[in-house]
Amino acid sequence: MAENFGILFQWLIFLGVGFVSVVASILVITRKNPIHSALFMVLTLLCGAVLYILLHSPFIAIIQVIVYAGAIVMLIVFVIMLLDLETELRSKTKIVYSKVIGGGLAVLFLLGILYVAVAKSPTGQTGSYTADKMANNVKTVGEALFTTYVFPFEIVAILLTVAIIGAVILSKKRT
Repeated sequence: MAENFGILFQWLIFLGVGFVSVVASILVITRKNPIHSALFMVLTLLCGAVLYILLHSPFIAIIQVIVYAGAIVMLIVFVIMLLDLETELRSKTKIVYSKVIGGGLAVLFLLGILYVAVAKSPTGQTGSYTADKMANNVKTVGEALFTTYVFPFEIVAILLTVAIIGAVILSKKRT
């Protein structure tokens, strides 16, 4: 009886968090104020972290909160603050073109998602780092990151450093 209650409780949490995530995702793209959109994006990413916890992957959930809900959204808010949105909103032709292009891309992405959902997923090669080993063992994740995948890790570190330097240069006031 207690096991059934636990499974029912997990399903209720999943359905509630999934509903909040879908609503927050829709609000991200429908809000006119970009700061509100960024806040709804944080809510969506936090819902994703709760779903990772339901999947028994607390490390991935913590990384989701720290990296995405923390750092990436702060960068987005920083860029929003740098932009002069009033002049962008005055030019209506850019908004019309961006809506048409955005709508077309959304349809293409939807078709791609439907194709992937319907098509057979090919099975890849299994390596020594399986999903079960990586899910709950931080040591294994660190070992894989700094041995097998050290080159891609360093490339990402260089790209992030260049992005930070670029943001600082763009944010300096011209005199």
